[in-house]
Amino acid sequence: MGYAGKKVLVTGASGFIGSHLVEALVAAGAQVTAFVHYNARSDAGNLNDVSAGTRDGMEIVFGDVRDPFMVNKVVRSHAVVFHLAALIGIPYSYHAPQSYVETNVHGTLNVMQAALEAGVEKVLHTSTSEVYGTARYVPIDEAHPLQPQSPYAASKVGADAMALSYHASFGLPVALIRPFNAFGPRQSARAVIPTILSQLVLHVDALRVGALDPIRDFTYVKDLALAFLAVADATDAVGTVTNIGSGTGITIQELVDRCCALVGHRPPIAVDEARIRPEHSEVMRLLCDNSRAATVVRWEPRWTFDAGLAETLDFVRAHPQSFQPARYTI
Repeated sequence: MGYAGKKVLVTGASGFIGSHLVEALVAAGAQVTAFVHYNARSDAGNLNDVSAGTRDGMEIVFGDVRDPFMVNKVVRSHAVVFHLAALIGIPYSYHAPQSYVETNVHGTLNVMQAALEAGVEKVLHTSTSEVYGTARYVPIDEAHPLQPQSPYAASKVGADAMALSYHASFGLPVALIRPFNAFGPRQSARAVIPTILSQLVLHVDALRVGALDPIRDFTYVKDLALAFLAVADATDAVGTVTNIGSGTGITIQELVDRCCALVGHRPPIAVDEARIRPEHSEVMRLLCDNSRAATVVRWEPRWTFDAGLAETLDFVRAHPQSFQPARYTI
């Protein structure tokens, strides 16, 4: 689809991935409404760091996906909806699981119902590779069993099912994108790469991390933003799931080594028990089969991991006030 002049809504637009998607959509000529979680400070989150050109090409609306009346109002008159709004922190989901159901499942229900009533052309719903749990086989394709190992993952399984049910039941043109371990500039300190880089940049005496054995498939966020557009463009993606990942996995230990080499600082490693998931909740291996993305939606990664890591390091160095390396952020 051509985005020039098309009215597009992005929920969760102030988040890490959402802000990069807004940039990509504005660059493609879309008229973007950025739906941002209401707060008393009128803080637009990561949208504060986008370029002036991007800001000029979007309208910010504050609200909450848990409110069906607000969602119905904001979805109206938009041709395409990119649904990213969600609670995403896995550690916090152990403490507040109900809030994940309310935002991720009920919020998705509200978006789907509003999109159905508004007659939108396409809804792109955002999933997560965490729904697969520890891989039974690798690489993980879209047929892999779903094994939620945290309340967060369980809420996303529910949200995904809700979105797909609206396609099956009512013919709503919904496509699901399932990213693997996004990283890049603007990612919060709750994620592993900015956690490691911020500690190294501020030269801590010991690098505090969680489990070092898990394998992750890291996807650079600028690649991921283009994948959102590609999946939304693909007619054959409607009613289905598309995995988005690099197809390469590395352990957290290997990640630490590469970050240390890039920064030029290698403190001793201290495994912090507070950063380790409960025994049966840790996802040990995620590795994406991205062949469907290549053949069906014509997407493949453009950035190398090292190039993305260097840009992430540049952001961390330029925004030291955004990180508190001595504090564990859940």
